Amino acid sequence: MSERRECDARGRGAVTWIVGQSGASRARTAFILLALLPAGCASIGPATVSRDRVDYIGAVADSWKEQTLLNIVRMRYGDAPSFVDVSSIISAYALQGQLSAAGQISSDLTGTIPSNLVTLGGGVTYLDRPTITYTPLAGEKFAASLLRPIPPSAIFELIQAGYPADYILQMTTRAINGVYNRSSIGGQVREADPSFYPLLNALRRLQLSGAVSLRLEKHGKEETGILILSPARTPEISGDLKLVRDTLKVRPGPNGELTLIFGALPQNAQEIALLSRSMLGILLEVANGIDVPRADVAAGRTTPSASVMTAPDPHDRPLVHVSSGPAPPEGAFAAVRYRGSWYWIDDRDFASKRIFTFLMMFFSLAETGVTPQTPVLTVPAT
Repeated sequence: MSERRECDARGRGAVTWIVGQSGASRARTAFILLALLPAGCASIGPATVSRDRVDYIGAVADSWKEQTLLNIVRMRYGDAPSFVDVSSIISAYALQGQLSAAGQISSDLTGTIPSNLVTLGGGVTYLDRPTITYTPLAGEKFAASLLRPIPPSAIFELIQAGYPADYILQMTTRAINGVYNRSSIGGQVREADPSFYPLLNALRRLQLSGAVSLRLEKHGKEETGILILSPARTPEISGDLKLVRDTLKVRPGPNGELTLIFGALPQNAQEIALLSRSMLGILLEVANGIDVPRADVAAGRTTPSASVMTAPDPHDRPLVHVSSGPAPPEGAFAAVRYRGSWYWIDDRDFASKRIFTFLMMFFSLAETGVTPQTPVLTVPAT
């Protein structure tokens, strides 16, 4: 018995057996295989779910990180940010099979041995055709969302969920009850008020002790955040509560309640006015701390870094340490190429990775997306 195999570029395979002698038994085998072909068919969809879900999640997450980092770098060089959202992914598979058989029995009586011939052929085609829909984020709604300050209640919801209060407030706030944070927007650095960083540290310790909580109240269509400072249980907590009250000049209600509002200054001693940053403001703060090539600064393509990693106070260092060079290191957390240079976040820099992850979460809080349009597709079932 001899065998011949064929395969084309689409994955179509064909196998043909040419059988000599004992043709009757070989013919029976061919017809048995034809009968068994329908029984061997099974759905290929379920087996792809676990693989595709993980693969697509990883691909979308990595592209989201790279897109965010690229836009931060672009803004550092004066370019406008540009975002594209992956609005839908439809993965269609097709598996087609074909099997054919033919037989021939010779009646040539002149031959020494009568020859019989059976031909069995088959082909399989496997197709993977994903349909990915991209939606550019643009227009009036998107621009307004980038410029709109993040609601104070949303910021404290993250703190209530366990995210570090000092990191969250340093990144998202310009001022709390008139006590100002450090700012580098506009090409000039405004140092933080002397009491701002001690306030952040005290709020972080109160958060760890469970002495700070948040309650949301509905007033019509508006949602108001109520910050609750619980009674002191230890002398250390009592000292931190006093520092917060004195710095912010507040007098909590009987249950330790303070109303969260947006603004630079409160209207009374029972309010905490949070002057929060917009999504665009946060991106600019991170961009101003990028370690850009000195040649670009000397050529006037960008400005010097507003923050350095060697600053004595960790709060004055870049929110996210973004390095630059001719090539990224192996295993970078995120890396993008822009104007001939590479910019990356080191995978061993956990603090920068954590802040960068928060940054991407703030896109959801700022409602920077557009209403997705469901694509109308006809996917053949094969």
